[in-house]
Amino acid sequence: MMIDPRDEANSEEMVMLESAFSEQLLACLDECARGRRGLFSESVSDQDEGGAWPEAARLRELAVALQSIFAQLEERNALCDEFLDLCTIHGESHPGERRLARAFLERIERGEVGTSTQEERKPW
Repeated sequence: MMIDPRDEANSEEMVMLESAFSEQLLACLDECARGRRGLFSESVSDQDEGGAWPEAARLRELAVALQSIFAQLEERNALCDEFLDLCTIHGESHPGERRLARAFLERIERGEVGTSTQEERKPW
């Protein structure tokens, strides 16, 4: 079977996009774990301390775009999926962005992203 050069180019682009997403995610998670707010939600206003976080907004946009591309290819990206899932956690009982960021970083470091978590059983 012959590989279409366009498929190979698209594959290389996907690897580059995934890599860029992963690097930006780790940088933003680290900053969030140290106290910067606005990674997991857009509700942080410009009047808040530190103002808007454009890198976090771009990261969310990239994650949505990647998830869409993977869906078209009938594939998944666990890092992307889990990040977007965390972005949907809102409400007074959620653990807070710093804790979410720290927990997500720990899961990434342990290689647990893409596996089920015990936290999923908690009703937060």
